[in-house]
Amino acid sequence: MASDDALLVLYANGDAAAAAELMQRLAPRALGVAIRVLGSRAEAEDVTQEAMMRLWRMAPEWQPGQAKVSTWLYRVVMNLCIDLKRRQRGGHVDLDAIPEPPDPASSAAEKLQDLARQDALQQALMQLPERQRQAVVLRHIEELTNPEISGIMEISVEAVESLTARGKRALAKCLANRREELGYSDV
Repeated sequence: MASDDALLVLYANGDAAAAAELMQRLAPRALGVAIRVLGSRAEAEDVTQEAMMRLWRMAPEWQPGQAKVSTWLYRVVMNLCIDLKRRQRGGHVDLDAIPEPPDPASSAAEKLQDLARQDALQQALMQLPERQRQAVVLRHIEELTNPEISGIMEISVEAVESLTARGKRALAKCLANRREELGYSDV
């Protein structure tokens, strides 16, 4: 399997199949980050589309080995999310507009429980300060390493650790009184 670097170089040299493969690899995760940070699927799709367009435009100048393509793309997504949030200060995000993907292996009750948990998590995430939310999404939902997040957010690894720790504590506090409602029992 070709690396993201190799695919981007191939795309820059006119290989459309390389672009399609990169899109399949990177766009879903970029979209997931944007949804979690913005709370709106429609806005996240716009951000992801713009980030991918920027990736295609910069492909001819890409220097393999200097950075990971995925890290570069996450940084662009995060910057676009920040820019959008700045423009929207004071706006309301309708969390009910975010559809959850269906899981054919789950029963209807499990789907409802999963949906309630996802909604609760999204609501709790949206209560976090913006930088904490970004760090928590990248670390615990996207499962990036602290050094990768440090590069994306342009802060020290220690600052990433602090933001994620404070974010996790705040999420736990937000969700603590909903354990039973969300199907988590003390066993």
